[in-house]
Amino acid sequence: MTTRLIFCTILILGLLLGGCSSEKAGTEQTHLGGCILLSPVGEVPADLYMESDIIQTDEYKPFTKKLTVYGITLIGRDDISDDFMKKVAKTIKAMFPRQGEHIDAELQAEVIRNMYKYRTAIPLFLGEDHDFAPDDRADWEHTRSQNSICDIIMEDISGQVMEVVEHILHHVTDVGLHYTFPNEWGVSTTSKVHQVTQEAIDKGYYEVEQYGDEVGEEYNRVLIQEYAYWIIYAVWELREPFGPARAEYNIMNGAELKEKLPQSYELVVQTIPKVMAAPSRAMLKEFFE
Repeated sequence: MTTRLIFCTILILGLLLGGCSSEKAGTEQTHLGGCILLSPVGEVPADLYMESDIIQTDEYKPFTKKLTVYGITLIGRDDISDDFMKKVAKTIKAMFPRQGEHIDAELQAEVIRNMYKYRTAIPLFLGEDHDFAPDDRADWEHTRSQNSICDIIMEDISGQVMEVVEHILHHVTDVGLHYTFPNEWGVSTTSKVHQVTQEAIDKGYYEVEQYGDEVGEEYNRVLIQEYAYWIIYAVWELREPFGPARAEYNIMNGAELKEKLPQSYELVVQTIPKVMAAPSRAMLKEFFE
């Protein structure tokens, strides 16, 4: 979250089109928190673990190509390299190993199924230039209205590993975990993740002033999605090797999380290993090659 310090930039329409008010007007009836589809309108394939080729498409205008993997559709314009799309897809696959000591196959399948059902899509952009031409903005609004799009992934920026892992996790937690574990990971004011988020804020470990002083559903969603990423990232022991060194969250690893915020630690270790695993450091280093 270090490259997006203003609340409006986290809300995708505001990030790309320059205004938060139209985001609220356009999605309040169809999306939870400005980005999570409320109705399960997506098709679920017979093979939940399918991975498509990179396909040229006009389904997600103004984006021109897509790659679907494990319930998540990556969408990009022609300037996004195929190699980067494939590396992001490889990271998603690594997060959902089909076998493992703690993996609950049925629960994992439900997470992936929910990401299909609620049309989880992640836009990819080259560098930090996210703008569309004026003629493309209506297409973008339509694409956003038909999918669960909660953030973006940028190619060719500093902090590339964090950029990729963070924004995959935003979509997994906002959509897959929200619908699979509503009591634990629900984007609501009654879930466990909301409770531990507030505890971290109250104890000074999670500084949220940069998100502004708004209230409401979208603001709550942003606070939860960012905190969910931070605690999973810490338990996965990825922050110290891949950064960031400084951010709004000041806990660096799993041991520190367990000591200072044990309820947050327990939320992660009691649920996440059943459905996900950390990508290997060796694989993540491929983003630097």
